[in-house]
Amino acid sequence: MKIIIINGPNLNLLGKRETAIYGSAPFEGYLDKLKSIFPEHELHYFQSNVEGELINLIHEHGFSAGGIILNAGGYTHTSVALADAVGAIQVPVIEVHISNIFSRESYRHISYIGTKCKGSISGFGLDSYRLAIEGLILEH
Repeated sequence: MKIIIINGPNLNLLGKRETAIYGSAPFEGYLDKLKSIFPEHELHYFQSNVEGELINLIHEHGFSAGGIILNAGGYTHTSVALADAVGAIQVPVIEVHISNIFSRESYRHISYIGTKCKGSISGFGLDSYRLAIEGLILEH
């Protein structure tokens, strides 16, 4: 199965940014681990700080991939446009967050994209991505 992992704004700084919240490991190293755990699946990774680029990626892969894992970062709490993009495609999308968004600031408790997703996983650090992949595999 082809699985697309899309990370949004500021997630290019994983391993450097607020390590007490997001950990000290860069995502690329964790991606290598995911590829070794799921060698029978095709994992593709994209990251952008630009909302329109994220929407374009969702449109590009939303009719052909087996599933999308989306960590929209701060856009989770603000972007109706990303929610509309997720709602417009056919493949299942799982929303992922490294931190537990419900134990943080109250504005982070709102997810516009979550209402359009198959499911949401938050609070398990980078392992949230592994759990999302397992969810997509079970879905198929």
